[in-house]
Amino acid sequence: MPAPFIDPETGFSYPGPELEPFDYTPTMGDLEEALASTILSASGWRKVFAFDGDQENRSPRLKPADRVLALGMADAFAGFLAEAGKPAPRVAVGIDSRFTGPALADGMIRILLARGAAVDYLGIVAAPEIMAWVQTAGVHDGFVYVSASHNPLGHNGVKFGLGNGGVVGGSAAAELIRRFRASVSAEAARGWCLAAAQASPPAVQAVLAALPARRKAAAEAYAALSDHILTGSADAELRGRRKAELAALVGARGLGVVAELNGSARGLSIDASWLPTLGVSVRAVNATPRQFAHRIVPEGESLDLCRAELEKAHAADPRFELGYVPDCDGDRGNVVFFDTAQGRARILEAQEVFALCVLSELAGLEYYGEGGKAAVVANDPTSFRVDEIASAFGAEVARAEVGEANAVGLARELRAKGRTVRILGEGSNGGNITYPGSVRDPLSTLGSLIKLVSLRSLPGRPGLFELWCRRSGRPELYSADYTLADVVATLPRWTTTGTSEERAMLKITATDHGALKAAVEAAWPQAWESRKAELNQRWGIVSWSEVNYEGTAEKPGFGPAFRSGRQTGGLKIVLKDKAGKAAGCLWMRGSGTEPVFRILAEVRGDDPAGEADLLGWLTTLVRAADQSLQRPSS
Repeated sequence: MPAPFIDPETGFSYPGPELEPFDYTPTMGDLEEALASTILSASGWRKVFAFDGDQENRSPRLKPADRVLALGMADAFAGFLAEAGKPAPRVAVGIDSRFTGPALADGMIRILLARGAAVDYLGIVAAPEIMAWVQTAGVHDGFVYVSASHNPLGHNGVKFGLGNGGVVGGSAAAELIRRFRASVSAEAARGWCLAAAQASPPAVQAVLAALPARRKAAAEAYAALSDHILTGSADAELRGRRKAELAALVGARGLGVVAELNGSARGLSIDASWLPTLGVSVRAVNATPRQFAHRIVPEGESLDLCRAELEKAHAADPRFELGYVPDCDGDRGNVVFFDTAQGRARILEAQEVFALCVLSELAGLEYYGEGGKAAVVANDPTSFRVDEIASAFGAEVARAEVGEANAVGLARELRAKGRTVRILGEGSNGGNITYPGSVRDPLSTLGSLIKLVSLRSLPGRPGLFELWCRRSGRPELYSADYTLADVVATLPRWTTTGTSEERAMLKITATDHGALKAAVEAAWPQAWESRKAELNQRWGIVSWSEVNYEGTAEKPGFGPAFRSGRQTGGLKIVLKDKAGKAAGCLWMRGSGTEPVFRILAEVRGDDPAGEADLLGWLTTLVRAADQSLQRPSS
């Protein structure tokens, strides 16, 4: 076997410059079988890449057909860039900490080199870090990031991005998917294998040898961009003053953060070096890549360990008030906090995390005397609590279909129209993107929360929490010695289904999501009539409207006429009160990265029983629609 390359920072072995033996002639049947289990969407291309199909397998081996399919993915991207006028592009490549990442990246790097690209390989790197480098360095034409984000360990996949640091989205994502699907054939696969075999070993060796330097450059770029995101200023002098002011306030009061990194790519990122520049003490747990201690998705039970570690840290040092857990690629992180009044650490719901960040950033615009026509961009299942917060600050909320590329795209559209979009993201999973960032980032989330608890009122200058209390018409709720728990208690009260809960993910038979939605719509008028009196009595709900979401477009209207293409976007039925305001909703969308149909319900107030009732109602409607599509027509 060829000698591997050893990453000097981690000691992990990557495939070396000599191609590993690959005695395999792909057949169309093999390729079609491999492609059938591959999910291709703007949110990412994913499948179970583990050799034996076990989604929790930790083996680095790939099935031969999957290895070839990965070559085709890179070839499609090279062709995509060439058509965009980049026949000899410079491409950054990185992986998360999954075990199959090195083998997938090896093949993709070889294809890119064979197609004339210059490749900068970072090995294991957090997604926001490679994207920050691409965004700010200004020398790359695109990037390839090998990851399956929050999916289980045996899964893997890829995100393709452009020189602006953003993931390929919208029509461009659809074109890239079309190009890849159309290219899959036995003849093309043999060509991919030949191209990979012909990649020059010295060229591959040069790419591997440069890895430490490339990762260092990316870390420096990420730290600089994180400063810009934190302070909201492109001016270096003002950025420095604002950061110094915040660090002084944090240092005077004291603040500690537990970073439970769960073996993710963030273990090699800047967390432990950047947070202390804000005066924050950091206690890292499971910070070695591949030191997986629990499931990947950072929601629900996955935060229990962090909660326990925060309680330990707080007992030893009361300054420790926050903790966070990222997913495998480190592009989002959810939060726990210590509630002094209750004497224990608590897990924040994903929707609460995003709501707090929105509150912080909108209040921050006023704190610094900035803003203008402010807007918040969110994905379609983001809670209505964000709308109430935005309204208090005179901002609007615009929603896009699930997928960070859609949110980033919509934010750019609004900025082109003169809107100030300081914060955007995916409230349904706690994913926060703060401008000028273009990807969900736990450091952005922590930055917002640190400002929220640290930029306190001074004589003649109200702090962030006081501004929120005033703007929401409840100045009496402000106290000078507030904690994060006090802020959480003032959030608008809504009860929302957690997207990682089993009851939020339906296994269905229908593969045509447009037909499934149409079947739900066909049953909806009668379903509404059967419950409208009860809905009015319980929640004051007297009417409804439907909205469909496709990419960056929000399409109000009932029925298939308000959908297009494969009709895979989100569908939301907004339940309204007498004033025409949202009092709840029912939402549905087929996952773009997992073989499930996602559903969500929300109702105003602290009402878990009501949320469960609405979700059960929606579940019944979707299951009945699914069954109706399986019955032969008469």
